Amino acid sequence: MKLTTKIFIGLLGGIIVGLLLQSNPHIADTFIKPIGTLFLNLIKMLIVPLVLSSLIVGAASIGDIKTLGRIGGKTIGYYLFTTAFAVTIGILLSKIMNPGLGLSMSVNMDVVAAKEAPPITEILLNVVPKNPMKGLVEGNMLQIITFALFLGIGATSLPEEKSKPFISFFDSLAEIMYKITGLIMSLAPIGVFGLITPVVASNGTDVLLPLIKVVVAVYVGCVIQTIFVYATTVKAFAKYNPIKFIKGIMPAATTAFSTTSSSGTLPVSIQCIKENVGVSEKIASFVLPLGATINMGGTALYQGVCALFVAQIYGIDLTISQMSTIVLTSTLGAIGTAGVPGGGLIMLSVVLTSVGLPLEGITLIAGVDRILDMARTSVNVIGDLAAATVVAATENELTYEEANRRLEKTIA
Repeated sequence: MKLTTKIFIGLLGGIIVGLLLQSNPHIADTFIKPIGTLFLNLIKMLIVPLVLSSLIVGAASIGDIKTLGRIGGKTIGYYLFTTAFAVTIGILLSKIMNPGLGLSMSVNMDVVAAKEAPPITEILLNVVPKNPMKGLVEGNMLQIITFALFLGIGATSLPEEKSKPFISFFDSLAEIMYKITGLIMSLAPIGVFGLITPVVASNGTDVLLPLIKVVVAVYVGCVIQTIFVYATTVKAFAKYNPIKFIKGIMPAATTAFSTTSSSGTLPVSIQCIKENVGVSEKIASFVLPLGATINMGGTALYQGVCALFVAQIYGIDLTISQMSTIVLTSTLGAIGTAGVPGGGLIMLSVVLTSVGLPLEGITLIAGVDRILDMARTSVNVIGDLAAATVVAATENELTYEEANRRLEKTIA
């Protein structure tokens, strides 16, 4: 039985038990809630070492920026730009659809109330840590992300004999953290049961309807991101017909939707972008593997929706500065999402932590995470393919005519 199925069963079981305990919610709080609290503590334990190690390895995998030159700059710029758009779309949809509005969760607001955010200029300045060790100890996610990126990029500028031990250490640490994450995520069904049961016992069925709104918001956002960001940039920068582009990459998009794995879809993505779109081997072999590592537009969109959802269900009004923090954290943190089992939920915990939102809200999303994961992974892959097309066109590495002939034969 797949983990996602087990999580769903844990969620369903927690809902049923919670409904049975509605008349005695103190039983759920006393005997079941500690299980969920322990699971949350395990997730919190992972955040700093996981983000630090995975980001250093991800940045180091980019290679020598001087050698990569224009191609590397265009690729990374495109990924960051479109990811920022994605999380902004997610936040706006949550503000419009209000999936958590009207659902009031009982919680100690003195503990979980959102932090008073500083002005946006101060946030931008504080992205660069004065003392990286202090940022690590305090769990300042933006500073950790920035420090890790600088370490990874700096390591690649050194001779291999000097940088290899450093990168190998963090590569090993990242693999260890992935392994521990997998072990902890195997406990997710029990953790979700422990978290959702007291919530339902205290709030009843009012918690169920908002989840439907969350799913709708994420799927609508994914459609908007695909059409108005990815297809539009392909048209604007590559002069490529958006409809033909979507048709050409559909095998990769559907593979990503069913497997929920950007890395697992990579062989199909490379085949589609070369044969159906006409991107050269040179561009495809660099942009797509890099995208599978650092481009998480769909995941960032999901984080924007879910962060606002969590804020709404706890009755916390986020300021513009706090929303900007969510955008920055989701955009930069997307690099640390790749390769992590349950990475969407793990990175969501990072985003929530960045603005002081309660991690307990994650349990409401965990049960429908598989449904959300299919859409966001598909959008992640579409973003990779759009980036490859745009970069290839600007580098004169895109053969329209041959690709169109192949595509016509494929459609026929």
